Amino acid sequence: MMNSSLINNKHLLWRAGFGPGINQFADLENRDKKALLNELFKEEPFVEVNYDTPDVETIDYMNDKSPAEKRKEIQKINRDQNNELNLNFLDRMVNSKDQLREKMAFFWHGHFASRVQNPKFNRQILNVIRKNSLGNFKDLLFAVSQAPAMLNFLNNQQNKKDHPNENFAREVMELFTMGRGNYTEKDIREGARAFTGWGYDKEGNFVERVKQHDEDIKTFLGKTGNFTGTDALNIILEQKATAKFITTKIYKFFVNENVDENIVNKLSENFYQSNYDIKKLMNEIFSSPWFYDKKNIGKKIKSPIELMVGMMRTLPMNIQNPENLIVYQKLLGQMLLYPPNVAGWPNGKSWIDSSTLMLRLQIPQIWSGLRPLEYTPRQDDDIDMGMKSRETALNKSFKNPNITIDWARVEKTLSNKKVEDYLIQTQNSLDMNTVNNFSDKSVKMNVINLMSTPEYQLM
Repeated sequence: MMNSSLINNKHLLWRAGFGPGINQFADLENRDKKALLNELFKEEPFVEVNYDTPDVETIDYMNDKSPAEKRKEIQKINRDQNNELNLNFLDRMVNSKDQLREKMAFFWHGHFASRVQNPKFNRQILNVIRKNSLGNFKDLLFAVSQAPAMLNFLNNQQNKKDHPNENFAREVMELFTMGRGNYTEKDIREGARAFTGWGYDKEGNFVERVKQHDEDIKTFLGKTGNFTGTDALNIILEQKATAKFITTKIYKFFVNENVDENIVNKLSENFYQSNYDIKKLMNEIFSSPWFYDKKNIGKKIKSPIELMVGMMRTLPMNIQNPENLIVYQKLLGQMLLYPPNVAGWPNGKSWIDSSTLMLRLQIPQIWSGLRPLEYTPRQDDDIDMGMKSRETALNKSFKNPNITIDWARVEKTLSNKKVEDYLIQTQNSLDMNTVNNFSDKSVKMNVINLMSTPEYQLM
């Protein structure tokens, strides 16, 4: 039998981060939970995620090109910068000591979903989210609502006093704060009027364009006044429905998709009373005995990013062609900085269909160099991002990340341990005999085979 502190510590590291790193395995079963929690909540100095690909402006040879060529060239540069941003964010998840910050950022970046081509805007909103991910929800909401990526994505640049555009106001209430059923269509119309004039300039700075702002009286969520966008967000934050909606979403993501109403009501009341202190809410969740109930362990399907990052944390890798990791994100249906729509990624069972499950079970062998990638993306795949044909996207040279895994280190770390106790969250259905029969008894094959089981898909 696995000892309970090993079970609980693994559970905490998978939910409050991306699973235990190879350097955490040695004393994982002896770690004191409080010490582990303190470590998770200790924030390192903030470092922005960036890209080094040169900007369009620095390219001096553009002058002799036709407009069409220029446009193509700019699209390519944008794509390179966005890809680099994606991989640098992925790298933070794998290697940062600040696991909880990056896990919260990963959560918020699906909650405040935006999808724009402009890498500068993407970089700015990503770092705003990362910086505030454990801070105050009010600050986070304001910073994201004033980010050019979001204002652009939700068309608020077009929201002007005589022609209000309701998209931004609607999504802020429906998806970011209150959830459906807690406001009316009239609230959306009046809210949109409050947000008239919110936009950004050429440099990507937030601006309130006074001339475009509707100065008249508005009635919004039961209050009446000459409201601005700032007022509208503050009124939204006064609603208890907002605390409840956010808490429920956090509970589903970090604890269990099946919501325990009593627990969520108590959490959300505390969240509201704390003035939306995210760190406090997360601390309450991770230090509550119910978080470690059997029914919450090994019950969540890992999202593609959690699956990939978890493997990368367990297996020290040298990756020759990291850009190919973006292909895996695409094929598995979760590409960082590129959510399918404004509602972000659907969770749970929606991650798994016959094609993605096949690939998930094969990744450990592909990345260990034991088999090639043979795969065609889902038919409903709108994530082509300017890749004309599937064939080019998946030609041989493109998809092999060329990974070298330090198996000697894995061997040394796990040689005197029961490997399945460290890699698998729920062993109810795991048939170790089958795993061992396929295995040549080496730690390497044991790890690869365990990571290729359906059980490894759960956390």
